[in-house]
Amino acid sequence: MTAAAASATLVYGILVVLGGAFGYLKARSKPSLIMGVLLGLALIVSGFLGLQGWGSWWPVLGVTLTAFLLVFFGYRFARKRKFMPAGMLATLSLVVMLLDVAALVVAPRS
Repeated sequence: MTAAAASATLVYGILVVLGGAFGYLKARSKPSLIMGVLLGLALIVSGFLGLQGWGSWWPVLGVTLTAFLLVFFGYRFARKRKFMPAGMLATLSLVVMLLDVAALVVAPRS
């Protein structure tokens, strides 16, 4: 379970980086670029650490970041009622967050 959660977190981090870059290219949104790169890189690091088996704290980082993104994109989806991109990213955030919570529950304690 932890490998699946770490892999999902890693892939989601890549998608967040790409989404931030796309937001910048489409709307010239510097906040999209900055937050997409920062949050995406942090998710990539979290997923990478999980795949390498470095500590049991990486799911905490993944849950924290995906929960933040779930609230952010959930709010945008509720406001605009457009599934793309906010609804899709809120859904992906929820799925990855649940996987990270499951990894947190089954992770061995050091």
